[in-house]
Amino acid sequence: MEIKFDTLYNAILEKIDAIDPIKYGRSRNYIDGDVSYLSPYISRGVISTKQILEIVLKKGYKIYQIEQFVKELCWRDYFQRVAQVKDLNTEIKHPQSPILNHEIPSNILEAHSGVSSINDAINTLYQTGYMHNHCRMYTASIICNIAKSHWHHPAQWMYYHLLDGDWASNACSWQWVAAANSSKKYFANQENINKYTYSNQRNTYMDKSYEEIETMETPTQLLDTKKFELPLTLPESSSIKINNTLPTFIYNYYNLDPQWHKAEAGNRILLIDPDLFSRYPVSKKCIDFMLDLSKNIPDIQLYIGNFKTLVETHPIDHVYFKEHPFNFDYKGIQEDRDWIAEKVSGYFPSFFAYWKKVEKQLK
Repeated sequence: MEIKFDTLYNAILEKIDAIDPIKYGRSRNYIDGDVSYLSPYISRGVISTKQILEIVLKKGYKIYQIEQFVKELCWRDYFQRVAQVKDLNTEIKHPQSPILNHEIPSNILEAHSGVSSINDAINTLYQTGYMHNHCRMYTASIICNIAKSHWHHPAQWMYYHLLDGDWASNACSWQWVAAANSSKKYFANQENINKYTYSNQRNTYMDKSYEEIETMETPTQLLDTKKFELPLTLPESSSIKINNTLPTFIYNYYNLDPQWHKAEAGNRILLIDPDLFSRYPVSKKCIDFMLDLSKNIPDIQLYIGNFKTLVETHPIDHVYFKEHPFNFDYKGIQEDRDWIAEKVSGYFPSFFAYWKKVEKQLK
């Protein structure tokens, strides 16, 4: 199946319109399931979970009919709320244990894991910037719970390649799999992998009962580990022009919303902070995707540098930006992101606790 992510805003809206939330709930766990493929646009801030839900509900669906779909949207909001109050580079609840290394199995990087469906998923990730959510969980479980690699470096590896790379969703999910953000490690076996990926592989190290997998030694093909190289290719810097009689709207990797202050005249700056990207590197494919999406915003200008340097070297006044944990050094008028339940904020120790509050507001 060919996976292609259009970057024209109207094409993205058509994808939202094409969602069948009931089919999604029934089939989303299968690799050919009726998933939306909207996550890259949500992560880049082109569209929001709230926007998607409002469009779907206008078609006449009731929350109880599409609860699974709504929950998946809310999972993304939940992880964002966690990121607002927690340092996601450290364990949220528990130290991961046991740990053999802080690297990643070489055979995972080379898509030679020994499990054909995982190899296919890794190759798809490299080629397209996408990996099915179930395959992300399988891959993370093999790395963290079978190879016993610490979750952080492998999470960086996956974030680096994903077009929908979102550090909150990514880090929280990896910690959930490794039981650093949950009460129990997530395991899958070959039978489960075969079921949801339509494979028939046998006699792998995963072809065991769950009880055996949870207690087995790390297979020899996962023992060789190394650090993943994270080459970063940013656009070249160019001069920008500022009209200091107009407000300035700051866009970035997490905010590429073409509807944001659309009707207002202003300076529109896509800020690419090399320091931030050096801490959270992404592939050239991801950078190009960001740049293509930014073309939906008329007259946007590209600035390579941090926020402080931007405002010190240009006559900028009345700066607007959207709230995000990575925007901690921005100064100006901060505006909230769109939330499905804007009044439900703060830290909740579980999605279930968060969902109960959201569910009440939705009703």
